[in-house]
Amino acid sequence: MIVKTPPEQQKEEETFEANLRPKVWDEYIGQEKIKSNLRVIIDAAKKRQEPLEHLLVYGNSGLGKTTLAYVLANEMGFGIQACSGPALNQPGDLASILTNLQDGEVLFIDECHRLSRQVAEMLYSAMEDFKLHLIVGKGPMARTMDLDLPRFTIIGATTRIALLPSPLRNRFGSIFQLNFYEQADMEKIVQRSATILGMEISPAAVQLIAARSRSTPRVANRIVKRVRDFAQVAGVPRIEEAIAHKTFGALEIDELGLEPEDRKILQAIITKFQGGPVGIQTLAASVSEEQDTILDIYEPFLLQLGFIQRTSRGRIATPRAYKHLGVAQTKDNLI
Repeated sequence: MIVKTPPEQQKEEETFEANLRPKVWDEYIGQEKIKSNLRVIIDAAKKRQEPLEHLLVYGNSGLGKTTLAYVLANEMGFGIQACSGPALNQPGDLASILTNLQDGEVLFIDECHRLSRQVAEMLYSAMEDFKLHLIVGKGPMARTMDLDLPRFTIIGATTRIALLPSPLRNRFGSIFQLNFYEQADMEKIVQRSATILGMEISPAAVQLIAARSRSTPRVANRIVKRVRDFAQVAGVPRIEEAIAHKTFGALEIDELGLEPEDRKILQAIITKFQGGPVGIQTLAASVSEEQDTILDIYEPFLLQLGFIQRTSRGRIATPRAYKHLGVAQTKDNLI
């Protein structure tokens, strides 16, 4: 028996993560309309022998924005550098990256809505004219200097497109929204992930895992790995419906894919605030979660299920939420 050391286990997990991420169009499942439009953009750029135009992709966390950027770079045959908006604190950080790009290379900026104002303003001329405007020196000795940049491509990703400054948003040639995935596509993703992880899986287990994965590929991959863990510990060579149910019971994931944190938010609205309305800041404080975490991770799926409503006065729990949690709804809570 071979006992793996922690570093070996970590390396294996990193390899699995890399393999789970699609690299070409044929591996990227779902979002067919977006893929069709992007193929036209890519083919046209190749015929003109030009770099890909700047693209902005937005949608909820875990839907494949980062994966799409890597697929696009691979399809164009160029390299890609990745960074996140919060990491680019100063204009000098951005200048260092831009001046080291090659012609046609892709710069992927995740969470681009969190770019500082100074960094965003520097991007305007870089994206439009491929020039970098720098101020050298201070006070009366200050002067401006323009640096020519290679013709690169920026792919921006955000979960909060409304927070992007209009001048920055308008400099992207095309904007695409990733939506929640259909059940059929989720089943293909679950089947693919299980195969990559070296596990056989029954059709019933595929359907069950897909149905409880919040219509989100990242969640599906996470659940498949946990089900694999339970199957291996139990000595089961194949993922069956029974072992999937056991995993969901241990992780407290219900039939709709709600996790303990989701139910905690719903219960807070219903029990602490009589069904709402309650402001997002108050709600976040009551459940000890960051406001952005609720907005980006939990609320989109609860809205998708119709369990909460947004109003001008705050969040309200719907009758569906009461029914799902098995809580009686009073007249004061009817909406």
